[in-house]
Amino acid sequence: MVLFSLTASRSGAGLCLSFVSVAAALCAVSEVHAQTPTSMPPIVVTASRTPMRVDQALADVTVIRREAIEQAGAQSLPQFLSQQGGVQVTSSGGLGTSSSIFLRGMEARHTLLLIDGVRYGSATVGTPIWENLPLALVERIEIVRGPMSGLYGSDAVAGVIQIFTRKGQAGWHPHAALTLGGDQLRQTGAGMVFGQGVIDGAVDLQHTQTRGFSATQPQAPFRNHNPDRDGFHQDAASARLGLTWGSGWRADAHMMQSDGLSQFDDGLGADSQAKLRAQVMGVAVQGQWAPAWGTVLRLSRSADDYATIASSSPYSLGAVATVQRQFSWENTLPSPVGEVLLLAERVQQNVSRDGAPFAVSERTIDGVALGLAGQRALHQWQANVRHDRNSQFGSQVNGALGYGYQFMPAWRVAGSLGSSFVAPSFNQLYYPGFGNPNLVPEEGLHKELSLRWALASQALKLTWFDNRIRGYISSGPAPVNIPRTQINGLSLAHSLTWGLASLETTIEHVDPHNVTPGANWGKQLPRRAQDSVKISGEVKQGAWQWGGVFNAYNRRFDDLANTVRVGGFATLDLRADWQVAPEWRLGWRLNNVSDKRYETVYGYNQPGREAQVTLRYSGL
Repeated sequence: MVLFSLTASRSGAGLCLSFVSVAAALCAVSEVHAQTPTSMPPIVVTASRTPMRVDQALADVTVIRREAIEQAGAQSLPQFLSQQGGVQVTSSGGLGTSSSIFLRGMEARHTLLLIDGVRYGSATVGTPIWENLPLALVERIEIVRGPMSGLYGSDAVAGVIQIFTRKGQAGWHPHAALTLGGDQLRQTGAGMVFGQGVIDGAVDLQHTQTRGFSATQPQAPFRNHNPDRDGFHQDAASARLGLTWGSGWRADAHMMQSDGLSQFDDGLGADSQAKLRAQVMGVAVQGQWAPAWGTVLRLSRSADDYATIASSSPYSLGAVATVQRQFSWENTLPSPVGEVLLLAERVQQNVSRDGAPFAVSERTIDGVALGLAGQRALHQWQANVRHDRNSQFGSQVNGALGYGYQFMPAWRVAGSLGSSFVAPSFNQLYYPGFGNPNLVPEEGLHKELSLRWALASQALKLTWFDNRIRGYISSGPAPVNIPRTQINGLSLAHSLTWGLASLETTIEHVDPHNVTPGANWGKQLPRRAQDSVKISGEVKQGAWQWGGVFNAYNRRFDDLANTVRVGGFATLDLRADWQVAPEWRLGWRLNNVSDKRYETVYGYNQPGREAQVTLRYSGL
């Protein structure tokens, strides 16, 4: 028997010993099942901007398909992402309230979000806007952990999360779903995937509404408590149309839009509400100039609008908007040492707000990048370098170098070294009474080592990572560049398929802390737990599927000085699915089975026990 206990030591030595013990036990116990056949590994494109098998990527990558998204029964994209390894999520209430994603303990603004290849987020707050993105429209999710500025430029410090909407396929395939749950939750969705001859496409519609629950507790900061229900209403749609011609040429046009009405707490005296709009659209043409020369040309636009229409404070009323226009041209060519990527890209960001405008309201980033990915015999390598010229901050050059060696048939060791940068947001620079126009971009240096063991039915990966940020931008009013911060840690991930059962486990220790001499030296950075355990399992039997997800975190702090403590917690979600007929499936979910009262942001409630039922139709 192996006993595992989470430790919170800065060195992580205790946790490291536990990782090794758990790894050895998992290998020994499940060796007998190693020859069970499994499906081919999925394809990932985000790790190198070109398609490759996920088991060939040097980065720590997760690919999630639509079936897994449906079976999870999550009500929102942040809730679903919180079940994934290396991801921590904070939220200031229920559906539609502000949410942040922390990848490997890094800042929320250190993760780049792409939707069908298009940058999406707010250039005013500097983070992706997760809470208004409808999970029902998502076909696939790719999570790449580790520095990606060498491929994607600013913001891709901790990694990249890319979500894909549905694509067309031959035939006519209607689908629909209805979900009913507690707090008067109602979710409905319907769509069609189609294709005939040279034309294919997809259309999806989704509606969500809930009465919600009170987002705040009496101790919420800034007297934001208001003991009323905070509901959410959302209507969303996505569409895609594709055309193929000639020898492998294809054009795609796509769009997604989500409109939400979110109730939130900011004190007594008003039923505070905000209108949210997320919009992404683009066109792409791809093909081959020559038998081995592929090219992709993309033109896209994304917009994020947030308008406070009711508030207990008249100073909070008004709208803030971000528009990002993006042009990119990618070319891939073979070479004796691997596939070469040549990229040219321009991103133009425009922001606006009611009242006095920002001192600067737009900027342009022009980037060029060179990538190389290859393998020969037992060796794998990937290298990227990118030059960005920011109209506000001048030139930045970043890159990454990775190498892997398959020293035994089932074992691979890999390492990488990369750099990154993040430009300050417009709020951090220019918001009246809040910003600091003297801020400069953050710069990072990142190291990673991993050891992977993989057989037919299972895989085990131990990863050590070390991230050092120079000029880290502090949170809150009047932000400054903190000379040095460091985020390091260990991650152990194991997956096992045994017949009709599967099990995935992730154990992670991160240590995000301030290493600048002063009052907060050695303090833990806010809103991230150091230790976490995530276990998900599934069993199939005939027309039935049973599954569950267990998440556990130790304590965290809500401020830089570590004086406001947020307690640790553990939750268990259970589910069952019944394939009533080939086209019909009925699912039950019970989230937070023990009705655990917990918070991820000090003073803000999280959902208690929630039951829901889903009826799903999928035309063959």
